Amino acid sequence: MQATPTAIPDVLLIQPRVFGDARGFFFESFNQQAFDEATGSHHSFVQDNHSRSARGVLRGLHYQLPPHAQGKLVRVTRGCVWDVAVDIRRGSPTFGQWVGEELSEDNQRQLWIPPGLAHGFLVLSESADFLYKTTTYYAPQAERCIVWNDAQLAIAWPDVGEPLLSPKDAQGVPFAQAELPVLAPSPFGGGQG
Repeated sequence: MQATPTAIPDVLLIQPRVFGDARGFFFESFNQQAFDEATGSHHSFVQDNHSRSARGVLRGLHYQLPPHAQGKLVRVTRGCVWDVAVDIRRGSPTFGQWVGEELSEDNQRQLWIPPGLAHGFLVLSESADFLYKTTTYYAPQAERCIVWNDAQLAIAWPDVGEPLLSPKDAQGVPFAQAELPVLAPSPFGGGQG
């Protein structure tokens, strides 16, 4: 497993070691020890989620407030998405910045999004199966949503026409009005988590 920092240094692009030949492929999609070594931190995962979405579906930008803030390890097992993480931690040196990565069944990359960041994705293929491991349980009372096309964040979403949103995501609030977490000190130096 190789972890590469993005423009938000504690958001990591993870490339598992894939063994493939004419028969297919094999790789460890998760190994706690390898994850800890690659990220330089330890997070226990308590919930696995799986969604299937059609082309043009946009989910996000979601986050949960402390003490329910979720770290997410995300990947795509079928199809292709544009995956986005936004640093919404007040006090962070990358506050208000976003990173985007293409995750697909072909590149088999994963993205580690630490607690305290907002997350969303847009489906680029005809459909996509999206899997994510979370560090805390879903807590609807702590869930918040920032509108996907916030002018201040100016996320460069790929053009797939008008995105398909859930009613909840269509009601997302502007970044300037969002209830945001404060950056907590990290035992690992820099960043929350």
